[in-house]
Amino acid sequence: MSLLPHQLELLAPARSADIGIEAVNHGADAVYIGGPGFGARSSADNSVADIARLVQHAHRFNSRIFVTMNTILRDDELEGARTLAWQLYESGVDALIVQDMGLLAIDMPPLQLHASTQCDIRTPEKARFLQDAGLTQLVLARELTLPQIAAIRAATDPTRSTLEFFVHGALCVAYSGQCYISAAHTGRSANRGECSQACRLPYQVIDSAGRFVAHDKHVLSMKDNNQSANIADLIDAGVRSFKIEGRYKDMAYVKNITAHYRKLLDEVIEVRQHSSNPLARASSGQTSFTFTPDPNQNFNREFTDYFVQGRQDTIGAFDTPKNPGLPIGYVTVVGPNWVELELSHKTTELHNGDGLCYYDLQKELVGLAINRAELISAKKGSWRVFPKDPMEGLPDLRKGVEVNRNRDASWLRQLINKSSDRRIGVWAKLAVLPDAVQLTLTDEDGTHATVQQPFPAANRQQAHDKAAAEVQIRSQLSRLGTTIFVAISTDITWSRGRFDAVLVPSSLLNALRREAVEALEAARAASFVRWLPGQAVEPPAPYPEDTLSYLANVFNRAARTFYARHGVKVIDAAYEAIEEPGEVSLMITKHCVRFSLSLCPKQAKGVTGVQGFVKAEPLQLVNGKEKLTLRFDCKPCEMHVVGKMKPAVAKQSRQELAQARVGTPMTFFKTRPLPAGEQFGH
Repeated sequence: MSLLPHQLELLAPARSADIGIEAVNHGADAVYIGGPGFGARSSADNSVADIARLVQHAHRFNSRIFVTMNTILRDDELEGARTLAWQLYESGVDALIVQDMGLLAIDMPPLQLHASTQCDIRTPEKARFLQDAGLTQLVLARELTLPQIAAIRAATDPTRSTLEFFVHGALCVAYSGQCYISAAHTGRSANRGECSQACRLPYQVIDSAGRFVAHDKHVLSMKDNNQSANIADLIDAGVRSFKIEGRYKDMAYVKNITAHYRKLLDEVIEVRQHSSNPLARASSGQTSFTFTPDPNQNFNREFTDYFVQGRQDTIGAFDTPKNPGLPIGYVTVVGPNWVELELSHKTTELHNGDGLCYYDLQKELVGLAINRAELISAKKGSWRVFPKDPMEGLPDLRKGVEVNRNRDASWLRQLINKSSDRRIGVWAKLAVLPDAVQLTLTDEDGTHATVQQPFPAANRQQAHDKAAAEVQIRSQLSRLGTTIFVAISTDITWSRGRFDAVLVPSSLLNALRREAVEALEAARAASFVRWLPGQAVEPPAPYPEDTLSYLANVFNRAARTFYARHGVKVIDAAYEAIEEPGEVSLMITKHCVRFSLSLCPKQAKGVTGVQGFVKAEPLQLVNGKEKLTLRFDCKPCEMHVVGKMKPAVAKQSRQELAQARVGTPMTFFKTRPLPAGEQFGH
């Protein structure tokens, strides 16, 4: 088991080891990071040595490090993945995040395996199966509602599996692992870490009669996820790991958002500490910040809590996939190389380096970076702004236009240097013995270390003011500023000698303190408990279905072996195997364009558009030469984006697969199960 059922884990992203270290410093109980390969963010890789450096820092606070190995693998990649997994195990990582079930069928190190978001966990049956297959942490689909999360928790065992849920960051519009548009149009597979993000493009939405329903709208682009208001509800539903999206994000984002959710989780823990079911953080120490966390200060497409509280009609960022920021004022005058603004709040300040933006007449977001900002009137809140770029590049900038700020340079400067302090509480006990002084430090986890220094009776001097002597001792022993510890209290006991109390030299106390801190750090490292891997039940739990389509993403023999062992009879190849030449669902999503455009049959029978009456029927998305069909499955309330692979892409992908398969042929059996006893391993 990893987390105890009452522990809450704040799981932060890291593009690099240095960002991961700051995530820990800002309160993360765990950090997830990409290794040198096989991660679903192809340009967010890190060396094993860098990950080992991050592990060493995180474990000082009992924080954990998870490494993403969540792409689907070809047969020729399995040995490399296995080798990397063992290297990561030896570096001290705590878990691997995986999508490919083939990894459960080969010789892996004794590490915990966590189910990636690409595993598409939407049902109690799927969650229970993955738990029974030995996965110890399950990241649930972001589309789930609170009752659906609670149903999954009821069907699983909190002592065997932890429920993980995304609480912040960018949203994939598709069910994770169920989007193949990038693979079909470019040959870059999202399931192999190379998504081209077709969902952020503008589309024409056209009905079956060729009429425009929407023009140049980003109808597949979602606002960003923000579950700040739902933390307590998610806890009550059974979530114990709260995941922040963002392995491409910069240091400032990780610092700010980690600090934001650290404060929210700590508030809940504080409120419930005296309840019948108290909660605890999953790692050690308390964190303080030199800034006030604010999610609005980082890049975002505005926020939504998605489906957690039920279907909403405001989840889309249809006008722009960029960061619109927050309104700050209006244009009053446009000059030859400057623009004057009147700010809505007179106390707001503009800074050199701020980013402003506004919508032009085509509803496109236009950015305006400030090269220099000058205050004209504090009373009126008037500012003159000199843009970094020429004025002719700012279309439709005129008097009365509302201006937003999407980058506050002054606020971001707070995060350039040290911006947090994470400390583990310790209790000190000093004992003045007949011929020595002994110091014991005990930390908040119960780990302790004892050291002592000689202090011969002949060198002792009576303290005429016992209280003052004790104040001096406590002052010296509490000086832990450069360590990871903070003093909570100090007890002092005096030996029975000719003096009631003695003066203990500061040099002796400082030496004791330094030695005790080193000993306590060593004791903490020695007492660190490495998680045991999950255990699959025997006999193997049956998979909830006996047939798997390309949507199961089976791309190698080991994965086929895994599913066959769990009772699956028919196993289709992954879409990336280029065995689906015709039209298929290239994306399955809970987001519904019909609903968002008020065309859902449950809303109305249709709407009157500029080209006539539009019915709720299959629609088409068009971007240049790319065309996709929208089909609607109303019973589960889902939308399918249908299309087929480009011939040129299919040809190129087949050539690449043929080269990769040399010596490792990949065969898929669609009409029979594996022969009894057939296995794949190393």
